[in-house]
Amino acid sequence: MKGYIQLTLAQLRLFGRNRQVLFWTLLFPVFFMVMLGSFMGNGGGVTLNGIVIDKDQSTASKSLVQALSAQGALIDFKIGTNSEESLKLLKEGDVQIVAIIRNGYQDAISAHGEEGYPFEAGASDDTAKIEAHYDETNLTTSQLALAVLSQEVDTVSKSLANYKPVVSVEAFAVESLHLKYIDFLVPGILAMMIMSNNLNGVAGQIASWRERGILRRMQSTTLRAGTFIAAQITARLALNGLQALIVVLVGMIFFGTQVNGSWLLLFLFVVLGTLTFMSIGFIVAGLAKTPESAGPISGFISFPMLFVGGVFFPIQNMPEFLQPIVKLLPISHLTTALRQVMNVGAGLTELGSEALLLAGWMIVAFVISTITFKWE
Repeated sequence: MKGYIQLTLAQLRLFGRNRQVLFWTLLFPVFFMVMLGSFMGNGGGVTLNGIVIDKDQSTASKSLVQALSAQGALIDFKIGTNSEESLKLLKEGDVQIVAIIRNGYQDAISAHGEEGYPFEAGASDDTAKIEAHYDETNLTTSQLALAVLSQEVDTVSKSLANYKPVVSVEAFAVESLHLKYIDFLVPGILAMMIMSNNLNGVAGQIASWRERGILRRMQSTTLRAGTFIAAQITARLALNGLQALIVVLVGMIFFGTQVNGSWLLLFLFVVLGTLTFMSIGFIVAGLAKTPESAGPISGFISFPMLFVGGVFFPIQNMPEFLQPIVKLLPISHLTTALRQVMNVGAGLTELGSEALLLAGWMIVAFVISTITFKWE
């Protein structure tokens, strides 16, 4: 027990004396989160940019321009004057739709009857035309922009015709979670730092100690391998717990993120993630012959998981053929569990599959690490 305590304290002192370790393990994730959160943290809604050009310059056309400009929920319409410049902005992707009110807009309306009165019998069938230019290479946003424009134009058209619907929709509102990108990001940053600190950190440190002969000198003492590994685990759990607390508090103070679930459950998954990736780190340390090779090997494992494990992007947005593979990775279940606890407030019963899969990874990786681990 005395050896275990001394080794744990020694490892913590090593962390404290190494300023680079403190920066990369404590401050860098916070810095990374603040940078991404500042630029993208308030995102979550959809806002499109559009330009409306009034060539008719009549009372009716100005009324339509005012109606389009007044709705800002989905399309932020700006008033333009030059068609060529506006279409150039559309081609460059700066706007998603350009609406042009043609000359003769008010005359076409007058041919159907004055505003506020029914259409006259025998009136012309020609309707007032509005050009809608959109980007055909981005149909998702373009179709949304066209739908909003069509709805606004249809509203104006019905008001001119004194149209009274015979069928209506009775809407019922349901309150859902209002999550921003920063709410998605903070749990991902937690998972990223757990993986990086333990997989990359353990692999590099153990390989370095082996090359310098530190492990060989430890082996010559009465120290047992279990005591050494237990001290490593305890020290890194303390470091990860502190880092997780800092990341969550910074997110709460500066970006308004919340922990809707249990703090104890959140800490449980921090512990599970730490043990899992430490076990994988010990495997890499056992396979790597030098510290120089430990870095690339651990990077080869961890780097792809940053992008396919749901750290920065939702797993559901990935290609379908990757989904079965991604769902087997420990990082994907760690990010899912942390997000469910923080954002949804899920309990252990809802997250049992994530806990079991992480525990399975931990047990299998630990068994393999005991086989591959070498003192010298």
